[in-house]
Amino acid sequence: MDAVTYPDEKVVDFIGENVVPLKLSFDAKPAADDYNVKWTPTLITVNGGGKEHHRTVGFMPPEELIPSLLLGIGKVFFDQERITDALKHFEKIVKEYPKSDSTAEALYLKGVSEYKSTHDAKPLKLAYELLQAGYPSSVWTKRAYPYRLL
Repeated sequence: MDAVTYPDEKVVDFIGENVVPLKLSFDAKPAADDYNVKWTPTLITVNGGGKEHHRTVGFMPPEELIPSLLLGIGKVFFDQERITDALKHFEKIVKEYPKSDSTAEALYLKGVSEYKSTHDAKPLKLAYELLQAGYPSSVWTKRAYPYRLL
């Protein structure tokens, strides 16, 4: 990723504006053990206290890295019950990166977040319908399957 992804101008700008990157080798002890890093690249999104919220392992091209990082940031907010902030990140992925591997999970979490903020089940059903239409073989479509009954 050092030769292709990290030097990409959009990636550089996104990282500079949105995250505090830390690069360490899989054999950098004790941090690698603390975060269970067994292979590189392993990208972990943590909150300010160091708690993990999202992880990817393996190479990611530039067009996949930004939505993956957005998903991780959104999951930090989601886990902190900052639903409005989480929704902003999930919606950005769905709108700006519809072909990304992160989009199905973002769509699922968008529906869950909207439900959590309104207690209306319609966003869950809509999330399933959008997942079924756009990502029929995704694990997130399978996880949303019960929402079709709402």
